Amino acid sequence: MNLSAEEKIMYNVMMAIYDSRIPMSFKGSMVLKACLLEAGYSDDTRHTVDIDGNWSSDNPPTGEEMVESLQKALRKNNIDLDVSIFRMYGEGRSAGFELADRDTGEILFSMDVDVNRPVSSTKVYEVEGIRFLGVSPSQMIADKISAVSTDKVFRRIKDVVDLYYLSKVFVLDKAEIVKVLTDTGRTLDNFNGFLYRTEELRHSYDKFRLVGDVQKPPFDEIYQSVKMYIKDFLPKERSRDER
Repeated sequence: MNLSAEEKIMYNVMMAIYDSRIPMSFKGSMVLKACLLEAGYSDDTRHTVDIDGNWSSDNPPTGEEMVESLQKALRKNNIDLDVSIFRMYGEGRSAGFELADRDTGEILFSMDVDVNRPVSSTKVYEVEGIRFLGVSPSQMIADKISAVSTDKVFRRIKDVVDLYYLSKVFVLDKAEIVKVLTDTGRTLDNFNGFLYRTEELRHSYDKFRLVGDVQKPPFDEIYQSVKMYIKDFLPKERSRDER
């Protein structure tokens, strides 16, 4: 699995934050990639251009406090990036940060951080000597199954793709996933879009672009693999006449 230059920088930033004891854990594509690497998955996966995280603290931090903490962590680890906040967190809204090259001012990537959301199960990952705290594989699987169960699946086709990757290296433990869903207050919808609107789903997949030269598997391969992987969570399919 190849890491882009930007992804290597992002992993270094994640380790700097972890080592600094900032109360953050990570989620999203960067954690997925580390999770797959640890599990021995070697094929290339979709690249990403941002970091997703959770900030958990007793007192809600101000935007200035978050920027100061992040900047201090980067400075301590000799990472020459400047942090700025462009969106303050709020009800149902994550904080948004941009990280820019100190010399050129070029924005290299962004970071979306949820603040004091329900605590997810986490573990420490290590990628090429870089350590950070990220959501557990079971948490990732639970979150993605939850998304796929709703009609959001059409605009979150990446979750179907990610479940395809995860299905290659992780056995799905239904009891464990149900516990994670319960602990984090997540629910499952009826999977109607995923099961019965496959042509719309195919259209969403056709429009989905994998950055770089990452091979895009055929839709039917991904769909059937994911359907088999999450079969224990799917309702019994209706016949066409019953729809």
